[in-house]
Parts: sequence; C-alpha cells; structure tokens
Amino acid sequence: MKRMISYIFAALIGCLCLASCAENKSAESYSDTQETPVASTAAGTSEDEIRAWPKSLGLIDTKEVSTLPYDGIYPQHEPYGTGIGAMPGRVVWAYDPDSVDWDGNGYWWESRHFDESIILSMVNDSIASLGGKDTARDGWAALFTANNSARGRNDGYVAGEKIAIKANINGSAVYDDDTSGETKMSYTNPMLLKALLSSLVKEAGVAPGDITVYDVSRLFPDYMAEMCTEGELKGVRFVNRDTGVADESAPIVWSHSFSGKVNYLPTCVTEATYMINLANLKGHSYGITLCGKNHFGSFINGNTMRPPEGANLHQWLTRNEMGIYSPLVDLMANADLGDKTVLYMLDALICAPSEGASITGDNSRWQQAPFNGDYTSSVFVSQDPVAIDSVGADFLMNEPTVTDNNGALRGDPTVENYLHESGLVGNAPSGTIYTDSQGHTVTNLGVHEHWSSSTEKLYSRNLGKSEGIELIQITK
Repeated sequence: MKRMISYIFAALIGCLCLASCAENKSAESYSDTQETPVASTAAGTSEDEIRAWPKSLGLIDTKEVSTLPYDGIYPQHEPYGTGIGAMPGRVVWAYDPDSVDWDGNGYWWESRHFDESIILSMVNDSIASLGGKDTARDGWAALFTANNSARGRNDGYVAGEKIAIKANINGSAVYDDDTSGETKMSYTNPMLLKALLSSLVKEAGVAPGDITVYDVSRLFPDYMAEMCTEGELKGVRFVNRDTGVADESAPIVWSHSFSGKVNYLPTCVTEATYMINLANLKGHSYGITLCGKNHFGSFINGNTMRPPEGANLHQWLTRNEMGIYSPLVDLMANADLGDKTVLYMLDALICAPSEGASITGDNSRWQQAPFNGDYTSSVFVSQDPVAIDSVGADFLMNEPTVTDNNGALRGDPTVENYLHESGLVGNAPSGTIYTDSQGHTVTNLGVHEHWSSSTEKLYSRNLGKSEGIELIQITK
C-alpha cells in the first residue's frame, strides 16, 4: 500500500516574525499572562502581495498558515528548550485506520485485531522520516549516528552493541503472578513491539541476541514474549520483575532530597549501549503517562511489586502544582536512561483513558479529527523526549473520550509540570538543579511547546520558525 508523507510547514511565519522572536524565558505562573505566537500575516502586507513574492524565497500561500485561535487548556507559550535529534525537535506521527480492526468485543490485544504488515510499514516509514531519509535502513543509521554524536562518539551502530527496550507492562499482572495476559487493562501493544523488533533486526542490522525487552516492575504476558522471540526474532531476551538484576554500582541519584528506598538500575540497562523508550499514549490516574513516566518501571528496590511506591515518587505527581520538582525529569536526564536513548516511541494504536481502566470499544474510540469516532491507529516517534511528550500531552488533553473518562486529567493543566521542568531544565521553574545521576548538571533535554490549535496541530517549526517542535504526519 502506498503511503504519503505529509510535511506540514509554513515558512512564511518564520520569515515575517523573525525580527520579533524573543529569547526563551523562564516559565510564567499559570496566573500570569501567557504570550501566544503570531499566526497571521504581518501587518500591512496583503495576501496578493505575498502571493506575488518570488518562490525562491520559500514563501507559501497564506491559506497554509495557522489562522485559527488557540483552543487548548495548557497555557500557550514560546518554545522552552532546544530541540535535539537527527532532525531537532521532530516528532513523526504515522496514522493508518486500517492497522486496527476491532469491534470492541473480547480482549483489545488479540493479534487478530491488527494488521501486522501495515504496522510494520508504519514503524519503518516513521523511522525513515525521523532520520530525514527515504528508507528505514538509512533512517536507523541517522538515528544511531545522531545519538552517538550527542555523546561524543563518532560512529553509527556497531555490530555487537546491546540495545535495551523499555516497554510499558503496567497493566499486566498488576496484583498477582498471572502471565496469561487475560486482562483488558492497557500495556504495550505486542504487535507494535514485534514490528519494532523486526525493524531493528532487518533494517538496522541488530542481532536478536543483542536486544533485551524489559520492565522490571511487571511480568510480561507469556503469549507476548513467545510471539516476539519466534523466527527471525529468536534470541531476543525478556527481563521482568522476577528476573531483573540490580546493578548496585548504578544507584539513581535524585536531584531533590526526599525519603524512600535506594533505587538501582537493572544490569540490562547499564550493560546496554543504547536504549529505546517504548511508552503508551494514554491517560493516568495522575493525569498523563508518556515516555517520561515509562521509566517508573526501570529501577529496582526492596518493594518488588511497586518500586515507584517504595521510592516514594508518587507524591510528586499528585500535588496538582506547577513549578515543583519532578522525578520524571531526573529519569529523563539519567545518563543511562536518557543519554543512551536512540528512539522514543508512543504506542497509540488503541489508547486507554487511564492506566487502571479496562479498554473497551467505547472508551478507546477518539472523537477529534482525524479519528472521528474510530481508534487512534497511530504510532509516534522522536529523538526528543520533551517534544514527543509535549505532543502526546496535547492529544490527550484535547480528546473528549479521554477527559470524559479521566477526571484527573480533565481541566487540569498542571499535569504538564514535568514538561516545563524538562524544557527549562537549565533554569527550572522549581529552582532544582537537575543532574544526570552521575554528578553532571543537565542544561538541555529537548523542546517543549503546544500546538497552534487542536484542528491544525501545527508547531513552531511547522510554521517556519528556527526552534520548536516539528510534527510530521504520515498517512496512507
């Protein structure tokens, strides 16, 4: 099936507004006035004059420029932070409604509800676009090279280097040791995980034996591990709550002093050269859970069933405040978890309103365009952890199906506190000096902003500006 890449951009705004762009400033409180980026033509310039300008200037017709008013709950502001990645600040969104075919009966995760070939194409097309290339093979090469360059390594992927993939298995075996997978709660889509693994093996040239999929706070369903270790994927390793081994030479050092158990990274992380953060696009009983919170399953302490509670972390997610310390930023900044991450991915094939909700046809069919009463059938990827979570936060907060079923998110913009802290990490609103858990102060983690409107879904780089998020949509 042929697929079309829709590059949504408007260089006109960047040209017209360049002189007025201000330096990024510290986050303002929610009671302060928030600046809204200009989304129209310059004063005194007619549309006829603009259309007459030479095409060599890279200008476009004004009908492609954002003109709708901002309609979000989060206060709008200029980009915070600096975009990172092979294509800085880029987030790629692959959407294909044919990838999911579920009537709402039975378990959401059954493989018969998904088209494996379409999902693999979505992953490969996304990787190519994220790397600014035409093929997944070249895309992976660009992603590995960009990650290595950021770490002072002057090469791409080298055979034999290990990769750890953090899946989100939060909804599986939550209260007991049942690994049958017979739950309607949300966890990483097994078909998407299989497609990611296949792309790594066939396109990136990674040996299956060098890949570990892990979540050391949960147990993987048996069927999931089986389907992702068969055939060309034989050798892929799974590490769970019971098999994870703590690396006691790698304790997590938090940037804020609070009580809780000492937390250690698992050896599958510390021994890996690269990380992939495979999170879910879904609501949470604390608001939202995306790539940042996915690492609540990346450490081990004495509280085997629920390490985050043993670490005393949830207190920072329930205060409904802006300008406070966030452990999510520490996890994003961690040298082993953050610096090594070559890819951030959001599983948005079927989205849950909350981590504790049973997925049904009714509570997972989204209303906003382009879904229009159907499943989200999407995959998001980026090399910028702040950008991808910013995009995810916009989608979640502006989706009635989610907010109607999640009172913790509905009308509460403070759930984005960690995005302000991470976007402004070098001068965090809380005053926290965040480190990489190895004693080095972190000055940039990526870029945070909000889209122009829920209808247009445009960000600063889409509007021709030199900094901010660029959202690229891939449709069939």
